[in-house]
Amino acid sequence: MSQRKADYVDDVDVDDDWDSQPTDDELAATVENLEASGFDVEVVADAEAALDVLVDKIPAGASVMNGHSTTLEEVGFDDYLNEGDHDWENLAADIWSIDDDEERDAARREAQTADYFLGSVNGIAQDGTLVAADLSGSRVGAYPFAAKNLLLVAGVNKIVEDVEAARERLHEYAYEFENQRAQDAYGVESAPAKELVYRQEGTEGRTTVVLVEETLGY
Repeated sequence: MSQRKADYVDDVDVDDDWDSQPTDDELAATVENLEASGFDVEVVADAEAALDVLVDKIPAGASVMNGHSTTLEEVGFDDYLNEGDHDWENLAADIWSIDDDEERDAARREAQTADYFLGSVNGIAQDGTLVAADLSGSRVGAYPFAAKNLLLVAGVNKIVEDVEAARERLHEYAYEFENQRAQDAYGVESAPAKELVYRQEGTEGRTTVVLVEETLGY
């Protein structure tokens, strides 16, 4: 089932200014500040190039898990993980093959410590701070520490002036779409219940932010 922004745009009342593209100077400043905060940064032109970066960074034999991300779906990573030519351990496929709810939840917790965990964020402040949230914590739980390596991909439309604006974008824009998606996918409403403000990465090379010069995700 497709779960892209276009599927819900008629069902939400949002300010489209939250999806504006940054200027060249704003993008350059954001990249500089992300790197100064300990994040590795790759800036790519489009979704196809983003997928190439993600695939190239994950070595054969690595365990791989992804939190739900419309952006990952849009760049083609979900399809590649499930159907592509790779030699990774697909933890998501293993998890969803488990019938027992308690056993599946335990596997989801364990998957937070994957060799490579992939996801996205809901806002990126120009000072180099990342903002993300989800209802259960099954996505953002891996971001601060649990995953050995973290790959975050986001359209540059998520770049905003400061942390306050990034949090406002999360609550007023991204989660209007996410709430609609959750109702379709799970039959329940969502909420930004567990919010992460990710200001700095202290482990060199652990976290890579792939910025795509397209409008992607929520």
